[in-house]
Amino acid sequence: MTQELTSPSPAPRAPSAGRDPRWWRDAVIYQVYVRSFADSDGDGIGDLRGARERLPYLKELGVDAVWLTPFYASPQADGGYDVADYRAVDPLFGTLDDAAALLRRAHELDLRVIVDIVPNHTSDRHPWFLDPELARQRYVFRPGRGPGGELPPNDWESVFGGPAWTRTGRGDWYLHLFAPEQPDLNWDDPEVHAEFEAILRFWLDLGVDGFRVDVAHGMIKAPGLPDIGHGRQAQLIGTQVLPFFDQDGVHAIHRAWRRLLDGYTEAHGTPVIGVAEAWAPTPERLALYVRPDELHQAFNFQFLNAPWQAGALRTVIDASLAATASVGAPTTWVLSNHDVVRHTTRLGGGLARARAATLLMLALPGSAYLYQGEELGLPEVTDLPDEVRQDPAFFRGRRPGAAAGPAAADGGGDTSGQEGFRDGCRVPLPWSGERPPYGFGPGGSWLPQPADWRALTVAVQTGDPGSTLELYRTALALRRRLPGLGDGPMSWESAPEGVLAFRRPGVLCTVNTLDRPLTLPAPGTVLLASAPVTVGGAGAVLPGDSCTWWAI
Repeated sequence: MTQELTSPSPAPRAPSAGRDPRWWRDAVIYQVYVRSFADSDGDGIGDLRGARERLPYLKELGVDAVWLTPFYASPQADGGYDVADYRAVDPLFGTLDDAAALLRRAHELDLRVIVDIVPNHTSDRHPWFLDPELARQRYVFRPGRGPGGELPPNDWESVFGGPAWTRTGRGDWYLHLFAPEQPDLNWDDPEVHAEFEAILRFWLDLGVDGFRVDVAHGMIKAPGLPDIGHGRQAQLIGTQVLPFFDQDGVHAIHRAWRRLLDGYTEAHGTPVIGVAEAWAPTPERLALYVRPDELHQAFNFQFLNAPWQAGALRTVIDASLAATASVGAPTTWVLSNHDVVRHTTRLGGGLARARAATLLMLALPGSAYLYQGEELGLPEVTDLPDEVRQDPAFFRGRRPGAAAGPAAADGGGDTSGQEGFRDGCRVPLPWSGERPPYGFGPGGSWLPQPADWRALTVAVQTGDPGSTLELYRTALALRRRLPGLGDGPMSWESAPEGVLAFRRPGVLCTVNTLDRPLTLPAPGTVLLASAPVTVGGAGAVLPGDSCTWWAI
């Protein structure tokens, strides 16, 4: 049921006076995973009002924009990425008035707001899918193979594990590259195109500043839906072009959306943007999503997946910058999000390495995305009880009767899909207090928070110059103040093995990726360091797993 506003007008757009109209080229954008950010009503689930009340914190942090994960009407089979109504707010998260109020408050604080759009699939509770005849026009249905059509139409596997097809009571099969509750749309149907353009207009009229396009690589499937020929297909995503992902036909959709976005930009004088969540096998293919007539940004997952080694990082950085420069786009850097292990844990070097990686990312040319809680140095929660987990891949990855947890490691589960442990990066934020829910809300929290997070709350870290929160605040303030950071030129400097050194206008960045200290000639005055740097007559001692910004 599409909702209507009861407030009198949509939110005015963020002011642009005195700011580069191409703000997105070097913006720092903060991802709010809505259900885990702040809870206003005590049900243990974050909501839009809670997010609105915490916006001043994000302003003080120093970010330019906020990306909100889906808050649309949804059965929540996949954390809201199974949308039943794209024009309604799920009661879990509030109302359409709450969304409008959040937009107004963000714009008062000069924060832009990007919302998720999910075009590859809907919920199986969407009105289109509930109508048997309409469903077979607007979703991907096929007859089965084998005697009586008892076998799936092809060998495609779900990203969440198991077959990507489910048989209906009529005997035919529908495609779901994710959960069975998320049927894939048929983008060969013009009505699908028209509906999504109308959805974009609806939210733009309400005042949003852009869209993060979920599975931007997925809407078009190869003609004939050919077999892939082997299993464990989820492991191939981002490594090669697949018949269900990164097909060239998706770019026509993005070009149409760019025309729509540009129309709003011209009408309001402030750019509204599109951001691709696109898994592509090479930086060159990823750059296709940000050509001048397509989307504005695309997440750089090659950088996210790079190991903490100087040579590997430099290779990814060079390839990424070259690919985006070839189409005149900025590179968009990211280290963590709601689908991957937090980089404090993933990089293997604990908090020191995570802090260094963040300063490296924020010194690179282009835009950067932060995931909620990384500014607190939150680690992945790896010991959640099975009974509280909600990631659909966790359940799809287990055969009936198989051992709980990471059973696939010993053959106890279906290894075709994701591991199913994304809940560990989605545990609600700790704001204050000595015990859970640490100020998350007046009730509990939908996932349990570790006891040792009492030392990581916003309240504890605020004002502590050695805290990760104050490191982020200082880095973002410097990035905003120093014209040499953000979008612009970069050049590499010579450095010992295991060290990266690059120059930005007025700034030199050094990164020691080794686990031991190194002494180098001091190139200038320390602006900011992820760990204490000792400067003396013998030079500068760079701690292991550290990053330093120097004024030159």
